[in-house]
Amino acid sequence: MSVVQSLVNNIDAVVRGKHDQVRQAVCCLLIEGHLLLDDVPGTGKTTLAKAIAGSIEGTWKRVQFTPDLLPSDISGVMVYDQSTATFRFREGPVFTNVLIGDEINRGSPKTQSALLEVMEERQVTTDGVSRPVPRPFFVIATQNPRDFQGTFPLPDVQLDRFAMKISLGYTDHATEVRLLNEHTRGRDDLNVSAVVDAGTLEKVIDAVDEVDASPGITDYIVRLAEATRTHPDLRLGISTRGTITLLRAAKAWAATAERDFASPDDVQDVATAVCGHRIALTPEAALRGERTERIIETVLDTVPVPRTREG
Repeated sequence: MSVVQSLVNNIDAVVRGKHDQVRQAVCCLLIEGHLLLDDVPGTGKTTLAKAIAGSIEGTWKRVQFTPDLLPSDISGVMVYDQSTATFRFREGPVFTNVLIGDEINRGSPKTQSALLEVMEERQVTTDGVSRPVPRPFFVIATQNPRDFQGTFPLPDVQLDRFAMKISLGYTDHATEVRLLNEHTRGRDDLNVSAVVDAGTLEKVIDAVDEVDASPGITDYIVRLAEATRTHPDLRLGISTRGTITLLRAAKAWAATAERDFASPDDVQDVATAVCGHRIALTPEAALRGERTERIIETVLDTVPVPRTREG
């Protein structure tokens, strides 16, 4: 069994009934992106984040975002060492392999901005000195989209840093009954065993980059992006960072299916997770109750699909 499939199965054993979302989360990990889990409370966002972190034999840290959290609480701070009469850098929680940011939209904009550099450049700059974070580095953030009291919506520039945005939704009836029965027996589903070490994961990440994508696939992705940039209901279309991420995510989705080439179906399967949070509605479309997910579906239906693997 491949490392990729082992990761998916290990997380599936904890997050029940959400196989597609688990695959998407693993894809996000394999492209060294960052994941935003956007859903109502109690649907398993933190459980998924912990399951991903526990599946990797590396370091992981969790930060509970609150309005009084400071940027230095995230990135680190210079402290005075009396024994040496010098200042030294005390690392913040971002110096880890997996960082779980719980309820990220409860942090102030200033605190949220502390993540911008490290999410994009994998380094933290303090007092003019840049310090790299470990590889792999993966941010998993959660937020509740329906709670507006005491929250600060993520700006477009920060949303664009997240490779994927996923909603888990409620579980189906049979899965929820099974969860309740196992809970009454005292089963602890958060005991997750690591199935891959950080060094092996680096090699898998590099291998995913080698998955083949034909010129037809890259052309298809650019045409999808162009359709969003000219869509009358959108004030913001898919960025170039978005097209690059969509290509890499399609390759990773193919890898989770144990294929060495990406297909148009792979692009379509990850398009909403990759692009839904990168586009923004016009005020008129928002008033009509339009949804970005529905626009992505419309774009996928209207843009011609390459007929062959070669495109």
